Amino acid sequence: MDLETLLSYEWGIMTPEFIILGVATALSLMDLFMPKSQSRKILGWVGFAGILAALVSLMGLIGHSPESILFDTFRLDSFAKAFKLLLLIGSAMVLLIAIGYEPNEGLEEFRGEFFYLFMAALLGAMIMSSSGDLITLFVGLELLSISSYILAGMRKRNLHSNESAMKYVINGSIATAITLFGMSYVYGLTGTTNLKEMSGFLTSIYNEQHIYLLGLAFFMIVVGLSFKLATAPFHMWAPDVYQGAPTPVTAFLSVVSKTAGFIIVIRILFSIFANAPSGDVQGLPMILALQDYIAFLAGATMIIGNLIALRQRNIKRLFAYSSIAQAGYLLVVIASMSLFMFDTLWFYLGAYLFMNLGAFAIIQQVTHKSGSEDISQFAGLYRRAPFLAIAMAIFLLSLAGIPGTAGFIGKLNIFMGALVPNEGHYVLVSIMIATTVVSYFYYFGVMVQMFFRPAADADTGKVKIPAALTAVIGISLAATILFGIAPNIAFDFLQGNFNQFTDFFQ
Repeated sequence: MDLETLLSYEWGIMTPEFIILGVATALSLMDLFMPKSQSRKILGWVGFAGILAALVSLMGLIGHSPESILFDTFRLDSFAKAFKLLLLIGSAMVLLIAIGYEPNEGLEEFRGEFFYLFMAALLGAMIMSSSGDLITLFVGLELLSISSYILAGMRKRNLHSNESAMKYVINGSIATAITLFGMSYVYGLTGTTNLKEMSGFLTSIYNEQHIYLLGLAFFMIVVGLSFKLATAPFHMWAPDVYQGAPTPVTAFLSVVSKTAGFIIVIRILFSIFANAPSGDVQGLPMILALQDYIAFLAGATMIIGNLIALRQRNIKRLFAYSSIAQAGYLLVVIASMSLFMFDTLWFYLGAYLFMNLGAFAIIQQVTHKSGSEDISQFAGLYRRAPFLAIAMAIFLLSLAGIPGTAGFIGKLNIFMGALVPNEGHYVLVSIMIATTVVSYFYYFGVMVQMFFRPAADADTGKVKIPAALTAVIGISLAATILFGIAPNIAFDFLQGNFNQFTDFFQ
């Protein structure tokens, strides 16, 4: 590539990524030269300011027409802009949680590493959302994954953290190998790594053996990415990692990393397999012919996540299984493939972002004060910290899908979307309703502890809330209620600024 070609690209569409990259580099240098005795919280505030700057630059690109540079390896379309918005908002709130994090086992000496590794993980997720090529998709995925492995094991003197990091690395490496193997089949059949070129080439495949290999590639990619999403039966790592990782990392994995996982699933499945032949007698595209397998994964994930959550006493493990169940609800969106699939997915991920991060901010504060992650530590919270108890109750009601919350609107959209197709997914919808009812038992169990059980320790004092956590809880609370009462605010913004994702397939 000559200099003239390089300068001809419109690099402005990568401004958010350049900002995050620059801030990550600056944080690593600042951490290197800062005295060891100086608090690293300033690095968190610098990272937070960097994310806000990237968010402002992204808002400036919302009206930008679809553009691709670097031989179509980086695309700025409505899909990329909409999901980067979620990634940046979620990451900003996770950073606030991290700034307010005061661990008991002495994480201070590694705190600087946390902030720039976090920015690197965010950069990987953003690259994935704009990738138009398998190579850039994979690079973004690994940048996110490797950073997440290290973040999960940041508490080096904590045995649970060490165990969680080891399990995460092993499971993640296996998932990466399976995903890459599936990608190699698609590359071997098409001779290109560009998603758009792949899609055009696969429409003309008629050889039965080639279609068979493409089907194998589909299954390997879905299985590999299912590990990343923590969907059943590939969810085994999630509870241990959520429990062992520092609470801000757990919040990051449950929201930002999960959003990135669904981004790569959509990019690959609907760019490559939407037009690929399946070889069946009806002539359906491969993704439609095999959607029942995605529906099976969705059903199994909802059942396993919600049923096992009933037996959990550790609050972070409970939220791990809740996160698994939520991934099942989101898979219902993909399995149904309705006309409003992208809108529904975006809204639910946004609602999940606020209600889950708000809950984790409260979990961090309560567990830090008590020194235990047992659900019993929430006993009597209403008397010790009424604001935290009421806020936590609203987040739990939203996760359960109770009317008046953003979670209810999200689940209602999923429910309606699954019934819209001519052959509605009635079994899948029935499973979703049944498992949602099951989730009431463990969500309401936490509420019973907060409002109807006395505190286990009579000397337990009032819970003081740091300003950073207060901001996260307040923003999350306002968004959860606002989008539950007036969801059209979000949908009007989405449809008015992102062209209903019509440029995704262009």
